Amino acid sequence: MSGMENGMETVTLRVNRFTPRPERGRERGGSPFARKSSPFGDSGSARRRPRGKQWVQDYVVPARPEDTVLDCLLKVKRTIDPTLAFRYSCGHGMCGSDAVSINGTPTLLCTATVKAWAKQPSDAQVDEDGFRHTGEDVQPAQTQDADDLGVIELAPLPGFPVQRDLIADIDQMLGQIRKLKPYLQASGELATTADGKINAFEYLQNPQQLSKYELLSNCIACGTCEGSCPVYAGGEAFIGPAALIAASRFINDSRDGQTDARMDAIDSADGIAACQSVRACTRECPRGIDVGEEIWQLIAQIKER
Repeated sequence: MSGMENGMETVTLRVNRFTPRPERGRERGGSPFARKSSPFGDSGSARRRPRGKQWVQDYVVPARPEDTVLDCLLKVKRTIDPTLAFRYSCGHGMCGSDAVSINGTPTLLCTATVKAWAKQPSDAQVDEDGFRHTGEDVQPAQTQDADDLGVIELAPLPGFPVQRDLIADIDQMLGQIRKLKPYLQASGELATTADGKINAFEYLQNPQQLSKYELLSNCIACGTCEGSCPVYAGGEAFIGPAALIAASRFINDSRDGQTDARMDAIDSADGIAACQSVRACTRECPRGIDVGEEIWQLIAQIKER
């Protein structure tokens, strides 16, 4: 490429690729031991491991430290390999569609910069028997190219079936969110003033009421919390942190009239009770939501009612 020939800095994208095998005949179900009665979905066929060709492919592209990983993938798509598949939309961290695993951490492609995620190869050497030497007998490693920014490892979002390359199937997560009715449900009674006129301030809130759910409304359903959750990735029918955050957003909204029904919906073995309070879901939320704390508050609310 002309950029590399001119001595521009480069980065290596190490992509875990996957091409599904064409389905033949009737689709087979999941494990006969999987629970089928969960209201949040079937953990058997929905999460069965797709079959196909898997391999790791390196792409070396010209890049600047401030470029995003999405910028680099677009260069690969446009100039090197048009078959590489990944998902993105807005490119500004607002839609959540480009969540993947970068160096083993669920995050968004469009907010991850090369400078923050590129890592240099280890100086430790591996001998022919596969042992890594780190003592004084280690010979100096080969000098790193000054124009090489390092390596970034990319894989699809954990906890979800893979559709192709870096595209994960998040339909199950979205379905679980929809089942909890993520929209305002008021009582339906039209408020009136003392003289019988329509009350235009029926749903007026004070700042304290707004603060209880305002941050939760910023959730973009990217799935990074679910990709970080060891319970959700375990293959059971756990509703998952994204759906619980969607429920909490309306449970904490003073205008909503279905608080008890919403709590009943998540108060089950596959709902709030399945959370193990690991709080890994909090670490990589791109919107700054303390997911683990919010779920803990839900647990406390359910216990107190």
